[in-house]
Amino acid sequence: QVQLVESGGGLVQPGGSLRLSCAASGSIFSIYAVAWYRQAPGKQREMVAVVTSGGSTNYADSVKDRFTISRDNAKNIVYLQMDSLKPEDTAVYYCNAGAYSDYTGFHAFGAWGQGTQVTVSS
Repeated sequence: QVQLVESGGGLVQPGGSLRLSCAASGSIFSIYAVAWYRQAPGKQREMVAVVTSGGSTNYADSVKDRFTISRDNAKNIVYLQMDSLKPEDTAVYYCNAGAYSDYTGFHAFGAWGQGTQVTVSS
């Protein structure tokens, strides 16, 4: 079983950058796809980005060309580099491990953690 802990959130001005980290425990982390989700107040949780075990990536249209997901299997960490941040990116960001395909989407295997708050405001 893989357990994940998110970190790296904070307050940033519009146009700024943040890098979120998703640290995993468990020796089989590398076989899972890992996705970042976010949930803004009053809205449903939405997938932001996913990276497969092979390193393929996919992004929500709202963050394409601004966010970059990457993984370091040696360190058991998945990163979400967020650039050109907008106020509408404000949300609690979560990561989870699971399975992904372009046809069926992402299926999470683990429990959702506490997430990390990202606030974009001047």
